[in-house]
Amino acid sequence: MDAQALETEAQSAISGATTPAELEAARVRYLGRKSELAQALRAVRDRETGMTLNSLRDRLEAALASRREELERAALDRSLTEDVVDVTLPGEQLPLGHLHPITQARRQIEDAFLGLGYEIRDDREVETVEYNFDKLAFDPWHPARSHRATFFFDDDRLLRTETSPSQIHALEEREPPIYMVSIGRTYRRDDIDATHYPIFHQFEGLAVDRGLTLADLKGTLLHVMRAIFGPDRRVRFRTHYFPFTEPSMEPDVSCGICGGSGCRTCRYSGWLEMGGSGVVDPQVFENVGVDPEEWSGFAFGCGIERVAQLKYDFPDIRALWEGDLRVLTQF
Repeated sequence: MDAQALETEAQSAISGATTPAELEAARVRYLGRKSELAQALRAVRDRETGMTLNSLRDRLEAALASRREELERAALDRSLTEDVVDVTLPGEQLPLGHLHPITQARRQIEDAFLGLGYEIRDDREVETVEYNFDKLAFDPWHPARSHRATFFFDDDRLLRTETSPSQIHALEEREPPIYMVSIGRTYRRDDIDATHYPIFHQFEGLAVDRGLTLADLKGTLLHVMRAIFGPDRRVRFRTHYFPFTEPSMEPDVSCGICGGSGCRTCRYSGWLEMGGSGVVDPQVFENVGVDPEEWSGFAFGCGIERVAQLKYDFPDIRALWEGDLRVLTQF
C-alpha cells in the first residue's frame, strides 16, 4: 500500500466534502473497518510500518474532525442568516382547554343562588349514619339505609348519599336565618343507565327564616330553573314523599331531547326528574335544637349531571363520565 498516495487522496476527499453525508462517506471509505488502511493495519508485522500507518490514521481523523467542525459552523451561520422569524406574522393557534360540562353547570347554579343571597358550602363526603340518616328523620326501615343502596365503610361511616347532611351541620353551627346551598359529589348503589350513575354531583339548598312557605320554595326553584335552562323549558311540580320534608314535591323539567314528546332518555314521559324538595319537617328542627314554632324553612336537592344533561341535551348521562374528548370538546 502506498501510504503517501492514500493520504493525498483521503485528504482531498475530506476537504472536498460539502455536506455531513459526504464527509461520513469519506470516513467510511478511508477509515472504516473495511478500508484499505484498516486492512493494512491488521496485516502489520513490523514496528516501523505500524508507526507509519498509525500516524496516517491520526492525521486523517484530525482532518475529519476539523472538517466536521467547519461544516457545523457553516450550517449554524446559514441558519442564523436565512431562518429569520418575522415577529409581525400571526402565531399558530394553540388548542385551549375549557371547563367540563358538569363544572359549567355547577358554576351557573352557584351564580343563580349567589344572586338570591345564598351562601355556598362544600362539606365532607364521608359522613356518619347520624348525620346522613338519623338527624334527617329517616325511618329505621327506610331502604336508603340498606347496604344494597348505600356505600358503607362500617356500621357508622358511609359515603354520603346526598348533600343534605350539610343542612344539619349549618343548623348546628349557627342560629337562623340561614340561606345556604351545598354542592358536591354524592354516592349511591344505582344501576348505571341513561339517567343514573353511582357517583354524581348534587346541589342541596336550605332556607330557614320566619314565615317561609311552600310558595317561597316553588318561586325559588322556578327562578333557578329558568336561570339555568332559559324561559322556554317547562317546569312542573309533583307531590312526593321525603323523610325530612312535609309537604314534599319533585320538580321536573321538560325533556330537550324529544321536546316533550317522549324518548328513551325521559322514559317516554316527556319530563326529566330534577330531584326533591319540600317544607322542612318539624322533627328535623327538633333534632338540631331549632324551635319549629318560631322558624320555618324549605329544602331542595337536584343532580348537577341531570342539569347538564338537560341543558346540553345529552341523550345519555354516561357520556359525562367517560372522558371522550370528541363529546366534551363540543361544550
